[in-house]
Amino acid sequence: MLKVGITGQAGFVGKHLYNTLGLFQEEFQRIDFHKDFFDEESKLNDFVSQCDVIVHLAAMNRHNDPQVIYDTNLGLVQKLVTSLKNTNSKAHVLFSSSTQEERDNLYGKSKREGRELMADWAKSSDGKFTGMIIPNVFGPFGHPNYNSVVATFAHKIARNETPTIEVDGDLKLIYVGELVDEIIKEIRSSESKEQVFVPHTSESKVSRLLSLLEKYKSEYQDKGIIPQLNSKFEVNLFNTFRCYMDIPNYFPIKFTQHTDPRGAFVEVIRLNVGGQVSFSTTVPGITRGNHFHTRKIERFAVIKGKALIQLRQIGTDEVLDFYLDGNEPAYVDMPVWYTHNIKNVGEEELYTIFWINEFYDPNDPDTYFENV
Repeated sequence: MLKVGITGQAGFVGKHLYNTLGLFQEEFQRIDFHKDFFDEESKLNDFVSQCDVIVHLAAMNRHNDPQVIYDTNLGLVQKLVTSLKNTNSKAHVLFSSSTQEERDNLYGKSKREGRELMADWAKSSDGKFTGMIIPNVFGPFGHPNYNSVVATFAHKIARNETPTIEVDGDLKLIYVGELVDEIIKEIRSSESKEQVFVPHTSESKVSRLLSLLEKYKSEYQDKGIIPQLNSKFEVNLFNTFRCYMDIPNYFPIKFTQHTDPRGAFVEVIRLNVGGQVSFSTTVPGITRGNHFHTRKIERFAVIKGKALIQLRQIGTDEVLDFYLDGNEPAYVDMPVWYTHNIKNVGEEELYTIFWINEFYDPNDPDTYFENV
């Protein structure tokens, strides 16, 4: 079993990598990292000495003074190299660099020189080193005004703010889940590679990103419609947008009931995308679910009985509780990377309709069990 540590574990990419490694518990053991390790040599040495693999993601992306970015990023690499030497580490170090290496800015310079410093350590210490040159990354839980323009736009649009385009450039993008797959592939290969150019998986003008995100706001957040998603990129962008909504105060959404002497009619979902619809009955006191998805879009609609739907973002402790009653039919949608369940908290049978955007595939279920 490989012992893997991630500097920058709590950051955008770090969180996704840490959580994904947790899906392969028979293959990887995660060695926890805290940012204060860089401030105390003994803690950093202890961390480094435990690791077979170190993924160096810790870095500063933005600051009012570019010199602070340069000094900070190079300083972190120097501290890590010192610790690798102090502990006589033979760890495989993967370094996260950027396509901005070739640009005339201090952030790109800090990444290029940091990668070269780490490569020099590997050569002089007979260590393993992989330098990964990474394009623009987007995905759920990125920090607005810091990690990516997608995070900034999605955060603002979901809060009814109006983003502005400074430069309508062409962006080469990779979804954070796809980047994590590339990092894990390099971990598994266990080969030294001074430069690995991680390929972008999509391209878009900034204005197109804004247009798509505004469509998701108009159709999904405002009307509950699952929008047409024409590519894997659009599915990833939509799932990213959903994570910036005010989920605790957005759900549950009550349906519009049409009643007449025959009974009631409720429209459960409007789709501009395909998928699979199913239903369940649940006896009182029983809980279903306790799993999460990393790519699927899913809706739980309660039409009879009383239910408690719970959500918790993986890696966090806060549990969101949503109470639904079939007398006022309502739904809750499941964001990616949120483990979720549904419990019958009433005294009669619970009827639930489920919709998910892809057919169930037992060879690729995208379903990971973890109690809420």
